[in-house]
Amino acid sequence: MVPDLESARPAFDDQRPSTAARRPLRTVALVGIDGSGKTTQARLLAGSLAARGLPATYRRNAGGRRWFGRLAATLGRRDGEHLLGRKVMLVVESVLRWLSILRTLLRRRVTGEISIMDRYAVCQYASIRAHAKTPRPERLNRAERRARLAYRVFPAPDVTFLLAVDPAVAYDRIERRGYDHEEMSYLRAATAAYESLPEHAEFVIVDANGTPEQVQQALLGHLRAWAPAAVPVELPAPRRPAALLVAHARALLVTVATLAAAASVLTYQLAEGF
Repeated sequence: MVPDLESARPAFDDQRPSTAARRPLRTVALVGIDGSGKTTQARLLAGSLAARGLPATYRRNAGGRRWFGRLAATLGRRDGEHLLGRKVMLVVESVLRWLSILRTLLRRRVTGEISIMDRYAVCQYASIRAHAKTPRPERLNRAERRARLAYRVFPAPDVTFLLAVDPAVAYDRIERRGYDHEEMSYLRAATAAYESLPEHAEFVIVDANGTPEQVQQALLGHLRAWAPAAVPVELPAPRRPAALLVAHARALLVTVATLAAAASVLTYQLAEGF
């Protein structure tokens, strides 16, 4: 049964965006530590919105850490960091997640969909802080500075949900799913990293310790403020060919400039990583 947007009560009314009624909903990001339920909730949320006729689509912005972890296990290594080294793994993760987010945003621009994002740029900042050799969540280190420089080309999502979960609960969930493993010390460090991010004040914090149904109700309750603006009532007037050509040319220039800037930053990051 799909939860009803009208009956879903928001868990944090005071965190509703004041501009919800003034702009359409286009991007929703779910972030949090491993085991918080990001993937499950992002899929459920996309399905719930799509069932109401909204053009919502699930998009996963992974950094490849799980894939490299499986490769490492196949090769007899502990995890991706043991296989590639801590610095190189963080660089690879940063590049892959950057490319995933770029693909998602370009697709959204072309299709006009509402992108329900499983992870976003802040996940990389938290990962860098949590995987630091000596974790200092309050400190902005060089690796994070470079990542922020590369990711700053991406706009902030309309809504970013932080799925807050007890590290012990997250640990049990990870162990039950059985295809990967996280140390409790890392889950605690990741929790502290998210809480220390400067973006934390802008997150909509949702208690993710409950059942998937309870968490989904909280998400839908908050998005009820955005739902009326999610689909325009009237379609915009068709553009003239000349105006359409200018718009496409501008979008192409922005994309090329973004790729060039990011390529320069990431090339420098890769060079220093090696």
